[in-house]
Amino acid sequence: MLLSDVGMLVLQPHMKVLGISCFYHDAAAAIIEDGHIIAAAQEERFTRKKHDPDFPKNAIRYCLDAAGCTIDELDAIAFYDKPFLKFERLLESYYAYAPRGLRSFIASMPVWLKEKMFIKRLIYDELKEVEDYDKKGLKLLFPEHHLSHAASAYYPSAFNDAAILTIDGVGEWATGSICHGQGKDISMIKEQHFPHSIGLLYSSFTYYLGFRVNSGEYKLMGLAPYGDPHSDRTLKYIELIKKHLIDIKEDGSIWMDQQYFNYATGLRMAKDKKWKELFGLPRRDAETDIEQQHCDMAYAIQAVTEEVVLLQAKEAQRVTGAKNLCMAGGVALNCVANGKLIEAGIFDEVFIQPAAGDAGGALGAALAAYHIYFEQDRTAISPDAMKGSYLGPSYTDKEIEAGLRKYKPIMHKLANSNELSTQVAKLLAQGDVVGWCQGAMEFGPRALGARSILGDPRNEEMQKKLNLKIKYRESFRPFAPAILADHVSDYFDLKGSSPYMLQVHQVAEKIKKKLPEDFGSLNLRDKLYHLRSDLPAITHVDMSARIQTVSADTNKPFADLLQAFYEQTGCPVLVNTSFNVRGEPIVMTPEDAYRCFMRTEMDHLVVGPYLFHKNEQPAWPDDTEWKTEFKLD
Repeated sequence: MLLSDVGMLVLQPHMKVLGISCFYHDAAAAIIEDGHIIAAAQEERFTRKKHDPDFPKNAIRYCLDAAGCTIDELDAIAFYDKPFLKFERLLESYYAYAPRGLRSFIASMPVWLKEKMFIKRLIYDELKEVEDYDKKGLKLLFPEHHLSHAASAYYPSAFNDAAILTIDGVGEWATGSICHGQGKDISMIKEQHFPHSIGLLYSSFTYYLGFRVNSGEYKLMGLAPYGDPHSDRTLKYIELIKKHLIDIKEDGSIWMDQQYFNYATGLRMAKDKKWKELFGLPRRDAETDIEQQHCDMAYAIQAVTEEVVLLQAKEAQRVTGAKNLCMAGGVALNCVANGKLIEAGIFDEVFIQPAAGDAGGALGAALAAYHIYFEQDRTAISPDAMKGSYLGPSYTDKEIEAGLRKYKPIMHKLANSNELSTQVAKLLAQGDVVGWCQGAMEFGPRALGARSILGDPRNEEMQKKLNLKIKYRESFRPFAPAILADHVSDYFDLKGSSPYMLQVHQVAEKIKKKLPEDFGSLNLRDKLYHLRSDLPAITHVDMSARIQTVSADTNKPFADLLQAFYEQTGCPVLVNTSFNVRGEPIVMTPEDAYRCFMRTEMDHLVVGPYLFHKNEQPAWPDDTEWKTEFKLD
């Protein structure tokens, strides 16, 4: 858990620390000043490469600009894990399973020897491409992976005493941890070690069901409700998982039988032949038809994952005695499990880092450096230190106009925010789809009303339209509701708030439609197009929704739009999905937004105070090749 360092210690008048994460997936940078978060962004948004793992040069430049400083003015740069410990784990794993894994060993060693073994030199060299700096004055720190996750969740929370639960695939050796945050300190209490990992188990099912590992896990979560929880097949899958793949202990720790897995030394997650023998179901090829047995398998692993998460949360409460919980790590993005955890009432309050995956590790590394290495107190605990997660670039009117000039667009500049909200609400109410690009970009995987595609949740055709004509993705994928915070209990079984779209809860009974008695046994397509509630576009097949509560305190333009829609329709809810197409990173710039708008069947676009109508725009070239530009995610 200790921070290691390289370089001299010379503190600046206002302490600035840059955090970076990269070389695996979701590279990112974040910068803090005197413990306050100034800026954070993922590299993928700049390069337009989904989950870009490369050194985040562009994100670093943005963070430095946002903080108004140079590399020489930084007190430290913190990298989100310890590469030597990770290398040790790889070597020991290959040795333990030899001669298995020789192909993977041969493939990975040149990369490690060239790049990751010489991480300090590589960071020094890459930073030179950002800007010139004095290498002698640069201090590098290397917190452990799960400490970075823990710090990313605890320090931005409103708690001065909290249990911290981190769960992901794997860091160096740890695959999960329970920590205790008190004041400025984080103490490690328990760790789960590789190769036993609930995150890797979930990713193995992601792989076996034909989705891409490290990006398709949310598809698996979305597919799970189509499974029949009471069918013999689903119950059998759960039994087989617990009997052969995983042994779950009372404290939530797990043991996994490695004869069924290939991730420790191989190039794939699971051993296809052994899984086919176990489940009687071959691995699904990507983009082939999804059958009921696939849905049932998705339900089974989701149920097992929820069981493990709840047991680990109970153990975290037992060993810390804390009333509050902070969560991070990739598994903390499983918002269905999060909802179940919150409903269980194990803790009084729960805070989940919105950038819970490796991108958030950049922020956690910076915060760990500031509070643990530099021993700086938490002077002002904020109820929203993440600033709504709106930590990315924003654009002035002049920058919007300059960025779009080459397209010669027809754009209408609205006189004020009230006129903009009123007009856009009217367009949404008539069933149109609007791209919404406003203010600072979100940090993390969720669109939270800064880079969003919006629609009317009452419209029965909206889910199909968004999936097939705009997002170009699988029809079973659900959409999330954004709702004015004051109205959330009128529409959902949620008494608190969910500002980061990280909780799934049931829709309120009063807006549910009566379902046929055999609904659970219907196939995917029949379930999908059955009217389930008064808000069909955001109600999933199990009557749940992934909720975002919106407040004017953190995003006034979005709250104003929801208020205008409510005044016109009596409904304070909008469909909110990320502003991108399948396989594309969320848009960042006005140009990204306009390009996505013109390539899809979106009806209108809003960028800052400017409104664009599709039917008024110049003809867009037939560039259908873009559909192969972004790989299936």
